[in-house]
Amino acid sequence: MSVSRRRVRAVFRKEVREYRRNGFIVLTMAIIPLIFLIQPLIIVFGLPAAAANELAHGHLLLYMLGIPALVPAAVAAYAVVGERQQGTLEPVLTTPVRREEFLLGKVLAALVPSVAIAYAVYAFFLACVELFAQPAVASALIRGPDLLAQLLFTPLLAAWSIWVGIAISARASDFRVAQQLGTLASLPTAVLAALVAFNVIHPTLGLALGLGAALLLLDGAGWRIASATFDPERLITGSR
Repeated sequence: MSVSRRRVRAVFRKEVREYRRNGFIVLTMAIIPLIFLIQPLIIVFGLPAAAANELAHGHLLLYMLGIPALVPAAVAAYAVVGERQQGTLEPVLTTPVRREEFLLGKVLAALVPSVAIAYAVYAFFLACVELFAQPAVASALIRGPDLLAQLLFTPLLAAWSIWVGIAISARASDFRVAQQLGTLASLPTAVLAALVAFNVIHPTLGLALGLGAALLLLDGAGWRIASATFDPERLITGSR
């Protein structure tokens, strides 16, 4: 079955407009990155040059992969149940838009700002470390493999969180409940990133490739499963 890019773009633009008008979503997308940004910067700025040797044996910046793991869950939670509560879901579902196009448009609308925020916060963090931290500390923190991991895993983690969030949103009856459940469901990936960052789990090339492949498979399976189980008729009629 072919997917119409025009209809996907229409859903995408509609979703972005909804997010801009929803102050709760905007606030959530701002607060979570700040949690990952402010306190770590204060700690890094206070580190002496002697701490560089210890930092060189870890991958502390990988903890910022928690941003693409958690932020999209808050956005995706609104995707279905939020629109249903606003009374704007039914008119969309009665248009010729196919369920695959509907879901893909919503996923892209959550993915693009989430990934952009994650990259922007990470770039800002690196700039602050480079400018204000001890040079030895900055050199120990900013390393090529960590930068590459952040670049590659950010969209993969975000996509997985979004599929989980949309699946929960399609079954929930309240936006805040969907957001809480989506955040809880995304916590395991955020915890895994933290364990790697603090060297509880020792990162290797094999581990990175394995996790990347697993996330790719999960993201692909998420679209197929969500498309197969998404029931517009149930959402329109309000049946369980």
